[in-house]
Amino acid sequence: MNASAERRARRLAPALVVPLALLATLGCAAAWILLALATGRQSSWMAVVAAADAALVLRLARMAPGRWRAAIGVAATLAAIALANWGIAAGEIGRALGMLPWDAAPRMGPHYAWTLALLANASVDRAWLAASVVAAALASR
Repeated sequence: MNASAERRARRLAPALVVPLALLATLGCAAAWILLALATGRQSSWMAVVAAADAALVLRLARMAPGRWRAAIGVAATLAAIALANWGIAAGEIGRALGMLPWDAAPRMGPHYAWTLALLANASVDRAWLAASVVAAALASR
């Protein structure tokens, strides 16, 4: 068996890569939400951590390099950003209403969550978010 056949044999099945990336995204978003609610800050720099985490997971899964791996890395990073912002907003609104974050999250509509995310993220936060998408594209390819 030659070297390229051995590398292909050690790769995960493509059907397992996306759920693995989703699991990493959920874990990173949960850590981001906890950090933001504990410190009272947006902690948007965690988006770069989410990008690095997505790239690392895709490399550990031995997904073939290229556009698809970069696209999955960017999608995982964008999903972490969306989930974290939703969770942070739910935590803050839940705190104000005497609810737990997971009780407040399903009651927030997407328009309300989007409005809160726009209000909470300053220009430096948006810069971190944009940098994370670029980092995900570069690190995941």
